[in-house]
Amino acid sequence: MQPESEPVRQPTVLIVTDDVEFSRRLSARWQEEQNLNAFAVVGSDVCQQLKTAAFDLAIVGGVKINQLHAVARTLVSLSSASLFVCENSRIADCVRAEHPRALVLAEYEGWPEAAVLVAQETLRRCEAVDRARRAEQANACLDRQATLGRYMLEMRHTLNNALTSVLGNAELLLLEPGCLSAETRSQVEIIRNMALRMNEIIRRFTSIEKELAALEKANHDPARERAQVAGAAS
Repeated sequence: MQPESEPVRQPTVLIVTDDVEFSRRLSARWQEEQNLNAFAVVGSDVCQQLKTAAFDLAIVGGVKINQLHAVARTLVSLSSASLFVCENSRIADCVRAEHPRALVLAEYEGWPEAAVLVAQETLRRCEAVDRARRAEQANACLDRQATLGRYMLEMRHTLNNALTSVLGNAELLLLEPGCLSAETRSQVEIIRNMALRMNEIIRRFTSIEKELAALEKANHDPARERAQVAGAAS
């Protein structure tokens, strides 16, 4: 069974600000992007009440200094990617010192441009990390399935021998006329039929193994590989 693929999700940006002008300028610059991400705007008080990170990146700016550190602690506790746009270099240094993993920009002329560029690059990095995580999960699922397949290969002869014994004894019981009641005979017939069905499943499993082995051998055929190389070079 192949692992189920996760639906494609549009990255979401959370703008945390108490300054209408900050959100207006940032949103206006964001609207110029071709690949427009979904974003929401909340105040610092609402941000501090968040319990889960239902967003991929938080951009913080225009927040009073007495609220800034509380907002930063909330975002750090949510393990979310955060970009802080600070009013001056002093505040920027304070945020860097307290939260080394946070991205920090000092406000200057043209800061919305820099903020959007950094945000887009951060979102791409988060997406790459998320793809890697999903690939690891899919690989772990395939490893479990491969382990189960190898176990089936190793045990199929033992299981087939056990089924042969069950089937043989069931057939012997059915060959004895009158030794079984009608109800018991019906139950033995069920045992025989189920043993035959399980035996057919094991034979099909062996057939699939041979088909896969032949396919693998064909894919690694030296003559075929040379022909593919020659075709690519022509």
